[in-house]
Amino acid sequence: MRLNRFLAAAGVGSRRYCDQLIAAGRVRINGRPCTDFSAQPSTRDHVKVDGKLVHANQPLHIVMNKPAGFVSTRSDPHARDTIFDLLPSKFRRLFSIGRLDAQSEGLLILTNDGELAQRLMHPRYKIEKEYELFLDRPWDPTLAPRLLRGVFLDSQRAKIVRLHSVTPTRLRVVLRQGINRQIRRMFHEIGYEVKRLVRVRIGNLHLGDLPTGHWRALTKREIKSVDAAVSAANREPLRAARPPLQRQRNEIRRV
Repeated sequence: MRLNRFLAAAGVGSRRYCDQLIAAGRVRINGRPCTDFSAQPSTRDHVKVDGKLVHANQPLHIVMNKPAGFVSTRSDPHARDTIFDLLPSKFRRLFSIGRLDAQSEGLLILTNDGELAQRLMHPRYKIEKEYELFLDRPWDPTLAPRLLRGVFLDSQRAKIVRLHSVTPTRLRVVLRQGINRQIRRMFHEIGYEVKRLVRVRIGNLHLGDLPTGHWRALTKREIKSVDAAVSAANREPLRAARPPLQRQRNEIRRV
């Protein structure tokens, strides 16, 4: 693999950052500075960054169905249970892509691929995340336009992309943002409390029938689908065009 990808796989940083390290002469292969972006170190080569030996990790991607009551960090100062308490010790160096708050449940992706994580989490790519939520009382469809237009949280407009009801108190919503506790706070703003929140999809990856608290490795096909979702999002303009009025009306009508 090319040098910048090798460094990214070793956890040094994104490929763009690794390109900067290469250009600055901070990367050495077998003791010699290497500024050749096309270099492809082998497993026998010694690659160092600022004098520190680095090893490319084999990409590892897993998904888990996070239960309520667990935080999405390696350790917690309040001594709460973490998702890593549910995983084998060999996964301790993985990090989660898109955290869920302690009481939320559902799909988490964990990986050692820093570049993929950055692309999935960066706001510019607007990767869709779908949630199923249960409300404290029956849903009033006339409030849907307010959530589609957006409400202000932390001085920024928080919006729901799509929303539809499954039962009077059970909804499906899709986000492209990642504001802290966004769904719970948005519904609180219009007078509802979210009693249960489950993430069921990230991009093209679905939670499916994975039992609560369990994990599995992503298949090659799923990894390709995640890459495809990121690539498709990357081709979209940074500022999405406002949908036609008729489309907005259709979104509201489907609620």
